[in-house]
Amino acid sequence: MKFDFQFKDVYNFYDLVDIMKILRSKDGCPWDSVQTHESIKNNFIEETYEVIEAINKKDNELLCEELGDVMMQVVFHAQIENENNVFNIDDVTDGVCKKLIERHPHVFSDINVDGVGDVLTNWEAIKNKSKSRKTQTESMLSVPKELPALMRSAKVQSKASKVGFDWKDKKEVYKKLEEEIQELREACEENDKKHIEEELGDVLFSVVNLSRFIDVDAEESLNKATDKFINRFDVVEKLATQRNIDMKTASLEELDKLWDEAKMK
Repeated sequence: MKFDFQFKDVYNFYDLVDIMKILRSKDGCPWDSVQTHESIKNNFIEETYEVIEAINKKDNELLCEELGDVMMQVVFHAQIENENNVFNIDDVTDGVCKKLIERHPHVFSDINVDGVGDVLTNWEAIKNKSKSRKTQTESMLSVPKELPALMRSAKVQSKASKVGFDWKDKKEVYKKLEEEIQELREACEENDKKHIEEELGDVLFSVVNLSRFIDVDAEESLNKATDKFINRFDVVEKLATQRNIDMKTASLEELDKLWDEAKMK
């Protein structure tokens, strides 16, 4: 073997760090050694979503495995910068520990809080101070554009709400949503693609506003709706096959009947 590596029955975090150093070394793995932050960033996203999948499935064994994959991605990125003498995994750990201590003064200091609401308010205030954000617009701009669009819009709206820029109740949100849908209809009638895109965005933004007022996560809700559609479509396909119906040539009326039957099932 090229490397002085000790095999173990049980490995720890720093064994992972050492393994990544070996893989990235000159005589290590040809693939690992040439990767960059940019080339593996999508892997990070994929591994994160696989953690979410394990949580949704309530599969603890899978969750343990997928958390390991996310940890490996963190170590991978840290090792790249370690080779550049910029920072290493200890710097990453030090930074997040200091951040947690700083943002939990009610635990590590003498600050008193009255419930979760105070904790979140303090967290946001400390975060803005540490990031030198003086306006709420700066706080909104800090929400990454790379987030899923529904999630990003909810976070931006929440930040606006913190300074009182929000609707009074869901009735006003319903009214605004109806206005935006009407404006979308008008844009469609004009057949102006750019205007249609703008108005569709306003409709979606208003839907997210409504989701906040009815305390439903828009991203999660849309995912569940998509799952429901797939399940019903599966039933429709099976019914069509059983009855020798070609879905590609069937009338919309025939397909609607199958869909209604699928909903009943």
